[in-house]
Amino acid sequence: MSKRNVSMTVNGKSVSAEVEPRTLLIHYLREHLNLTGSHIGCDTSHCGACTVDVDGKSVKACTIFAVQAEGAEVLTIEGMAGADGKLHVLQEAFREMHGLQCGYCTPGMIMRAQRLLRENPTPSEAEIRIGISGNLCRCTGYQNIVKAIQYAAAKINGVEYREAAE
Repeated sequence: MSKRNVSMTVNGKSVSAEVEPRTLLIHYLREHLNLTGSHIGCDTSHCGACTVDVDGKSVKACTIFAVQAEGAEVLTIEGMAGADGKLHVLQEAFREMHGLQCGYCTPGMIMRAQRLLRENPTPSEAEIRIGISGNLCRCTGYQNIVKAIQYAAAKINGVEYREAAE
């Protein structure tokens, strides 16, 4: 199979590589760019462990070919922290609110949450649960993931986070 050159911007840097046309975006990121933060979970697009941002949309990177992302702006979990290494508010929130256990789903969950908060800076608990429903977690039961996203939203909006009464 003949290879094709694929170029895109990933985490603010122009990148390109020769790939087979059937190379999935997740494999391009992990194998050609050595960006291994996004995980391969199910190979069927159900789990969301491979979620990245492509041209301002949450995308499961196992569902598109790298050639389909030609010229795109891609953001992965590696691009979330500041250049100085300071954690993004969502990364901090997941740590502070115990929104992770094994951590396998966490990169995809954070990537989906950042897009959710860009689209809706003040989501309700129900909106958060709907917004992350395409990303599966087998460990946490979601409660602390929801709290982490609420915590990050409060911090982004400059308000004090108050945990809802149970």
